[in-house]
Amino acid sequence: MGRPHRMALRTTAMGAVTATLVAGGALGLAPAAQAGVGGVRYVDIAGDGGTVLKANVVTPAGADGSRRHPLIVLPTSWGFPQVEYLAQAQRLADSGYVVLSYNVRGFWQSGGEIDVAGPHDVADAAKVVDWALANTPSDPGHVGMAGVSYGAGISLLAAAHDPRVKAVASLSGWGDLIDSIYSGRTQHVQAAAVLDTVGTVAGRRSAESQEVFSAFYSSDLSKEKDIVAWGQKRSPATYLDQLNKNGTAIMMAGAWGDTIFPPNQSAAFYERLTGPKRLEFRPGDHATAELPGLFGLPNDVWTDTERWFDHYLKGEDNGIDREQPVRLKSRSTSGYEGYPDWKSVNATRNKIALAGSTTIHTNVDSGADGGIVFLSSILDQVAKLPPVAAIPLLPRRWAAVWQSGKYATAQQVRGTAKVHTTVTPTQESGTLVAYLYDVGPLGLGRLVANAPYTFHGHTPGKPFGLDLDLFSTAYDVPAGHRLALVVDTVDPLYIEHNPSGARLTFSSPANDPSYVSVPLRGQ
Repeated sequence: MGRPHRMALRTTAMGAVTATLVAGGALGLAPAAQAGVGGVRYVDIAGDGGTVLKANVVTPAGADGSRRHPLIVLPTSWGFPQVEYLAQAQRLADSGYVVLSYNVRGFWQSGGEIDVAGPHDVADAAKVVDWALANTPSDPGHVGMAGVSYGAGISLLAAAHDPRVKAVASLSGWGDLIDSIYSGRTQHVQAAAVLDTVGTVAGRRSAESQEVFSAFYSSDLSKEKDIVAWGQKRSPATYLDQLNKNGTAIMMAGAWGDTIFPPNQSAAFYERLTGPKRLEFRPGDHATAELPGLFGLPNDVWTDTERWFDHYLKGEDNGIDREQPVRLKSRSTSGYEGYPDWKSVNATRNKIALAGSTTIHTNVDSGADGGIVFLSSILDQVAKLPPVAAIPLLPRRWAAVWQSGKYATAQQVRGTAKVHTTVTPTQESGTLVAYLYDVGPLGLGRLVANAPYTFHGHTPGKPFGLDLDLFSTAYDVPAGHRLALVVDTVDPLYIEHNPSGARLTFSSPANDPSYVSVPLRGQ
């Protein structure tokens, strides 16, 4: 990467770090200053290998040890202190739960080094459950775990390895870590830089994690297998059989614009679960939908989390098990839609032909891009302002553009758009990024979805077929608008692998036509 790109990347990462640390500080004071507040008790727990984990415990009012209460364990998010969940912990305790929140190893006042949801983090979670069952009036038959982001992933991994965990709420978590930050064999560099910088500022990185991030940034293909193996060890999808055997009740909630853990990998993981399950997607970016609830504000993500635990840990007949398990909120409207499964979301499709033959040059950003990590999707969430591009003005030397006709009625895009085309490269490696835009009468395109794709080892001049899933979404295209597919080769969100002077040709052979398949809600 060139120096200007590195400077922009550092600026983006530091902006996200600042927001993270401000939020972390606002969520609570240091434990010593909070020690006398309400029924909160601050404790030290010996984690794996004796590593000290800082934790807090909130018990139901009047709990005297004469009876047991369901237990909920909350591992903290990446870079957040253990008071992160205090508002929700108190709410859950008021509903009759023993709640234990702990700072994961390597961050803030807990000991050890960052394990990135590795074996030490999984073992820590089991130690925390052991401690809670021995030192609080919690019921060993009714244990749940929940968390936001990092805490969500650790909760799923812990449940796979510990059958005592009967229910999980994974909020803005991941099912497949590699498919999150390396989808399409392309490094999601802004997302990785945010995680890396937060880990450096708020925690203590291990030598292993530093080595992995360095290999990731350097695009060292000789280390690719090692990076993938490292990520698979930290992916709940790797332990899916164990989760299904345990019968864990799993609720997953995420955001359409999540730039850390895009929705596709979560949906794919959800579909393979066989136990009780629920999947929710809303507008926003990583953890932005859950954030108000951390400050004690009304929040439907946390409300559904409590309902999930009330049913699967307390046994309350609150109806959550009879609702449609897949719940989606469009980026364009305010209501929720229910579906019996994820496949039903994608059931109806419309194909837009990608006709003709188009050649583009690489190494230049055409003006179409996926925005800025966090900022762009938050603007879309709050003000319905996604990244935009003037489609007629995109330089065709660096961007391939195809458009549908005008739609007579509104088109409700729901699920995963799929691109199928034939690519002929002039070099053996390359990167392309596909964007789906909602184009208004004046030619202004609003981003609906995007995704990157990188290839290595192809024969120059020899065409190959490409199938690419764009990031899943829910977006309403107004009547009178068009859909446009744009493909270019540079996007600040991703590391690109185009040799200088390379070109890509997109064609549509008669025996294998090119198209973008757009999923639509049944009209």
